[in-house]
Amino acid sequence: MIAGKTVVYTSGTFDMLHINHLRMIEYARALGDILIVGVNTDELVMSYKSQPIIPFEQRIALMRALKGPDIVIPQHSLDHTDKVKKLNFDVFVVGDDWVGKYDYLKDLGVDVVYFPYGMGISSSSLKEKIYQSYAKLQKKADQHLPADIDIQNKDNKK
Repeated sequence: MIAGKTVVYTSGTFDMLHINHLRMIEYARALGDILIVGVNTDELVMSYKSQPIIPFEQRIALMRALKGPDIVIPQHSLDHTDKVKKLNFDVFVVGDDWVGKYDYLKDLGVDVVYFPYGMGISSSSLKEKIYQSYAKLQKKADQHLPADIDIQNKDNKK
């Protein structure tokens, strides 16, 4: 708490910004007076999953452009112990795919909320959908060419 105001902290990769990201930020915004959003650096993300599609500088700029967050900061670690001490946040909001991971913050006096993303969209599902669409297009394009054309050899003549 800062000056009697409830401080909420939420964080994430926010790759390929989508509706569930916006819902979580909107929910976190409603829980307090000051909303701080941490955006995971590319190095942090690559320590636990694949490299983000959107580079860090663009992801943090997108978060700063939203009306919900009061403050947007880089996040270099998944351990929030130091952040609690430095930022004095009262509530931590994170997606429910992390259930249990941040329960240690309760011992520091922080209310932890695992936001239910619900069904449907995630950055990972978006990446998979794009990959599958590309694979289908590639297969269709490959089947469209006559079998006797060698696309590797441009000098191939009949």
